[in-house]
Amino acid sequence: MTDFFETVRDVPVIRFALLAGIVSSFTYGIVGTFVVTRRIGYIAAAIAHSILGGIGAAIYFNRAHDVSWLTPMLGAIVAAVVSALVIGCISLKFKEREDTIISAVWAGGMALGLIFLHHTPGKGVNLESYLFGNILLTSKSDVILTCILGVVVLGLVAVFYHKLIAVCFDEEFVQLRGVSSKAYYLLLLVLTGICMVLLVRVAGIVLSLALIILPAATAGRLARRMWIIMLLAIGLSITYNVGGLIVSFELDQPTGPFVVVVSCVVYGLSFFIKKT
Repeated sequence: MTDFFETVRDVPVIRFALLAGIVSSFTYGIVGTFVVTRRIGYIAAAIAHSILGGIGAAIYFNRAHDVSWLTPMLGAIVAAVVSALVIGCISLKFKEREDTIISAVWAGGMALGLIFLHHTPGKGVNLESYLFGNILLTSKSDVILTCILGVVVLGLVAVFYHKLIAVCFDEEFVQLRGVSSKAYYLLLLVLTGICMVLLVRVAGIVLSLALIILPAATAGRLARRMWIIMLLAIGLSITYNVGGLIVSFELDQPTGPFVVVVSCVVYGLSFFIKKT
């Protein structure tokens, strides 16, 4: 433990990883609670996988056409928002089955990303860091962007909190009150997409779904009130990220997978605890 805190003091990248994990946990906990309540976990998974398309496109245009401002993180944000809106709009306007749209976006996004990466000149891209995450690659700019995205997401949740809650529980009631439930459903999907972008750095595309679902699902087994579930989910997210970073550092384990395994174990143990 002492070695870890000495490393945090001396190595900037560890400080960046720790700070990014703590800041983004607030976003995971709150948005994850909405995702679990509205039961849109598979939509979150599709958005996460489609992010590879944005990452691949950003890397390709950055290297092939010298578009230096187009970073993988920015490409991921664009892909996540577009995927969220595509899934939401098609399922709402054209009454297409959500599972069909999810499959198309999921597979299409990943395929597009692989095509871009195949044609990217220069040194080969390390796909493993994007698929399975590596929070130790977090840079200072990543921390700043994480803080900005976190403030945007939490600000929108604060402004539209009651409407988002209503959309999660009773869309018909929202419509009877003259509020566009479709607009707030799309907003929820966009917020989910942004949250998935933040998760990719920690756990990667493949494992990110666990970190948005499991803390909120565990908290939902321990409490009934929405705001209490959110607070518990935030606390669990911080514990998983910080604790996982410390323990994985001490045991020389990959951080993202280790955090996900711990999350699964805690969720399993929550079945033996009564709600308060």
